[in-house]
Amino acid sequence: MTSWYQRKRTRELALVACFLAPALTIFFLYRLLPLGWNGLLSFQSWSPLKAATWIGVDHYEEMLLDDDVFWDALANTLIFIGCAPIAIALALAIALLVNSDLKGAAIYRTIVFLSYPLMTVAVGIIWRWLYDERGGFFNYVLRSSGVIDQPVKFLQSFDWALPCVIAADFWQVLGFYMIILLTGLQSIPQHLYEAARVDGVPAGARFWRITLPLLRPSIFLCIVVGILNSFTSFDLVYVMTNGGPGHATELLITYIYKVGFGQSRFDYAAALTVVQFLLLVVLTMLANSLSGGNAGSLER
Repeated sequence: MTSWYQRKRTRELALVACFLAPALTIFFLYRLLPLGWNGLLSFQSWSPLKAATWIGVDHYEEMLLDDDVFWDALANTLIFIGCAPIAIALALAIALLVNSDLKGAAIYRTIVFLSYPLMTVAVGIIWRWLYDERGGFFNYVLRSSGVIDQPVKFLQSFDWALPCVIAADFWQVLGFYMIILLTGLQSIPQHLYEAARVDGVPAGARFWRITLPLLRPSIFLCIVVGILNSFTSFDLVYVMTNGGPGHATELLITYIYKVGFGQSRFDYAAALTVVQFLLLVVLTMLANSLSGGNAGSLER
């Protein structure tokens, strides 16, 4: 009996291994192997025209001590991430609104979500036109209303360029945040609200004591999406400002691209990528910790 059970268990494990093998192979070849090679490359001096030589932590010393652009890009990336809660709060307000008995809520929900499926390049072109100093919509409205006399160079200004790019990013991702939060709102048992109303709990207290705690997994997901979006907003920045003026809108992802493909310093770009990866891991763990430590886990 034991021998038969062991043979059956072995066949089941072999079948599972056969099903998992293609996916695990692809994951190893296209995820783990490039990640390991990138980490190794960050400790070497290498280019396509010369053999690799081991230089230790020289790239990291250069990055931390001599590279001012890296610090600018890091600061801009952190600002990008720090502004994500603003978009999440706006999306939560919209989700609460369309989840109510508001007339035409389905239409408003569709309108808000329409921006998300658009290609990011198209979003960048649209917002670049809106900010244009000559024929842009915002300058036209401001000049027509008498607020300004001369057009504002939004994307050429060191003060305005980054907020303008962040606003464009907000517009695109707001609908996605809203759908995530709306799904979370609709999964909250209604009997909790009914019991709270019977007990005379005011609306504000119901939000803080029922809605917000039960939305924690959805909010955590929005935070993670916001962090990932800040690290991958290459196309939006590239189309709108290309990291300028100067490096006012330079993000880590755009700087890595310029170092790797513009300067052909693939080894230094690898070191930058390692730092970005570690920062992403730390921020995601911090977001999970602030959300209670197990915000992304499934209930059993």
